[in-house]
Amino acid sequence: MKASDQYFKMVEWVEEDQCYVGSCPGLMRGGVHGNDEAKVYKELCQAVEEWIELYQKDGEPLPTATAGKEYSGKFVVRVGSELHKTLAVEALRYGESLNAYCVHLLKEESPHYGKKAV
Repeated sequence: MKASDQYFKMVEWVEEDQCYVGSCPGLMRGGVHGNDEAKVYKELCQAVEEWIELYQKDGEPLPTATAGKEYSGKFVVRVGSELHKTLAVEALRYGESLNAYCVHLLKEESPHYGKKAV
């Protein structure tokens, strides 16, 4: 397995830019873009390889890879006391726990939830 295989690469259509944008969060800032999704992905893979080579040439440790990472399903979000109160009241209104209500909202509002990344 190549070092680049450990990094999450994504290509998505960006309406604002009217093109596909490929990025590799955690490894490189920015990304590549173009009108052909497959070509953007290919260019992204090449860019990731080049970034890894730069890290190695400079003797820098590679950032922690995200591909294949296990997630616990828990994270802490600080929302402030007023929003916390509002969410708790809304959860009660819908007969849900605060946790279940927030999960419902996050799934509903995430435009990419359930879609598989490239």
